Amino acid sequence: MRDHDLPLFAWNPPCRIILFPMPARVGRVRDVARKLASKPTERATDYYFSQVSEALVAQLSKIGIPELEQDEQIGAFWSAVNQEVARLSYRGTGNDPRGAA
Repeated sequence: MRDHDLPLFAWNPPCRIILFPMPARVGRVRDVARKLASKPTERATDYYFSQVSEALVAQLSKIGIPELEQDEQIGAFWSAVNQEVARLSYRGTGNDPRGAA
């Protein structure tokens, strides 16, 4: 019996890429939020937003993620970034939720 006649070598299961959820990439979310919040103008913010979005689309396309899933993941990523920006801006205003009493 030759090696290539074994059923194991003939087995060819379908391959599916499972993406780690974009909003769960906490380090990336915090980094982008911090940089986004530090932009001095709306124009600079828009440019940074488009640069990050293009990089995410390129990364997801390169690994073969379908376009619909790309849109969902990138939307969820930006939602997480917006939440982090809100948290940073709330924290930066001196509003301590623990109170000063």
